[in-house]
Amino acid sequence: MNFLYNLLLSTVSLLLPVIALFNKKIKLFYEGRKETFSKLDSISKTDKVIWFHAASLGEFEQGRPIIEELKQGYKNYKIVVTFFSPSGYEIRKNYPLADVICYLPLDTKLNVKKFIKLVHPEMAIMIKYEFWPNLLSELKKQKIPTILISGIFRRKQSFFKWYGGFMRKKLTAFNHFFVQNQASKDLLNSIHLTNVTIAGDTRFDRVYTILQQDNSLDFISEFKNNHYTLIAGSTWKEDEELIVNYINNYASDDEKFIIAPHNIHQKQIKELQDSINKKTILYSEKENKELSEHQVFIINTIGLLTKIYSYADVAYIGGGLATGLHNILEPATYGIPVIFGGNKYNKFQEAIDLLKLGGVKTVVNANEFSSSFALLKAGKKLRKQMGNVNHNYISKNVGATKTIITYLKNIL
Repeated sequence: MNFLYNLLLSTVSLLLPVIALFNKKIKLFYEGRKETFSKLDSISKTDKVIWFHAASLGEFEQGRPIIEELKQGYKNYKIVVTFFSPSGYEIRKNYPLADVICYLPLDTKLNVKKFIKLVHPEMAIMIKYEFWPNLLSELKKQKIPTILISGIFRRKQSFFKWYGGFMRKKLTAFNHFFVQNQASKDLLNSIHLTNVTIAGDTRFDRVYTILQQDNSLDFISEFKNNHYTLIAGSTWKEDEELIVNYINNYASDDEKFIIAPHNIHQKQIKELQDSINKKTILYSEKENKELSEHQVFIINTIGLLTKIYSYADVAYIGGGLATGLHNILEPATYGIPVIFGGNKYNKFQEAIDLLKLGGVKTVVNANEFSSSFALLKAGKKLRKQMGNVNHNYISKNVGATKTIITYLKNIL
């Protein structure tokens, strides 16, 4: 199995530069990895290093509370953060609390040995998932403490199948698993891994602290102008079709819409803007404009959405109709009702929980979106009830960071 895995990696390595010629995301993936080892040259042999790995942006946000706690308590350590996906790296490549931010190299034996030699971490912290066989083997061989945080496991994963011996063996590299729920612990126990703690999801700690920061944005306040406002975050084309249908056919003059697309490339933003028949303005065009005169505000930039949610009467979260649901906890922490599209949420425990509790609604087509949105607009009491459910759910689930930090302090 090791031979087949490494043969597959060799094939991928050869194909990547060709695929990169035709795919922008793969080009970022390929070109970005050319800089990994040069970036790691800034780490000296005498530096003490804690290494975090995140697949993408969502996983980084799960690791962020741990990074911040360790950076504050262990100032003599350097922090290295690696990403697998461009969508994580491109947004967080300038994160100030990390000393080095780069792509994780492809999981070849040579890459792994070189990476570990340059980073020489005192501890490796993997976030949620990302189980790379050669990397885990090398970490175990060098006896580097390896921790999984906010982990979540599912029965359909190869670890728990009859043919999963190859990957089950790799999990023995972990000194400890901090998982989100009992089901994950039970699955790990079923393959004789008992070094498991149910700590919950560190994202709850992250989003809970949002309420303590200054979330005011004068331009959003000016645009909203005390009107009922839907804020749609991380939307894909499939989500935008539902929202635009409502705006064009049902929206009254006393309601406003803020759309923050996942894809902010100029072509896609123009297509979105052109599809709306209400007065619309882009973030990039807002200067010296009377924002209150517009009904739709398209945020064609990144980094503002967390604060923008504080102005929402209702939030819509994208991705569920496309590749997978984006973060519903950020708007939920403000105590507002949340809608999301589709049924691709089975990998997100918070979506499952909040649907059962009644804090969120899911829709699969334009009619369902329009009826749900109209119901919430008319029902102030319903909005308050759903918002309270969401806020209380987050309040009750904080604490994972403290549990994990207590463990890590015994290693450092």
